Amino acid sequence: MRIGTLAQATGLTRDTLRFYERQGLLKARRRANGYRDYPPEAVEWLGYIRTAQRLGFSLQEIAANLEDVERAADPDAYLQELLRDKLRVIEARIDELQALRGVLQARLGEACPLRT
Repeated sequence: MRIGTLAQATGLTRDTLRFYERQGLLKARRRANGYRDYPPEAVEWLGYIRTAQRLGFSLQEIAANLEDVERAADPDAYLQELLRDKLRVIEARIDELQALRGVLQARLGEACPLRT
């Protein structure tokens, strides 16, 4: 399928699709006329990328794990472990933010809140 058709099917822009291709997240064959030709499964794959982003994964993280997911004996189990790892990172960040909130709240009552 050509880039315009893929863009329409996914709701992504052509520029986004080209960017994903440059990042190694999307693969296209080149036709004799130089046009990109994407396989039909690219629509589903792009849906996975967007879902992973909504779950907090950066494009760099997605790209870094792409080959491992493809090579995994059990891709679903591998993805479950990635989700568990991401959850641990988020929980640690929540703890850090709660500690920071406590410090900020304590400083609100001080005459000069930026004095150490």
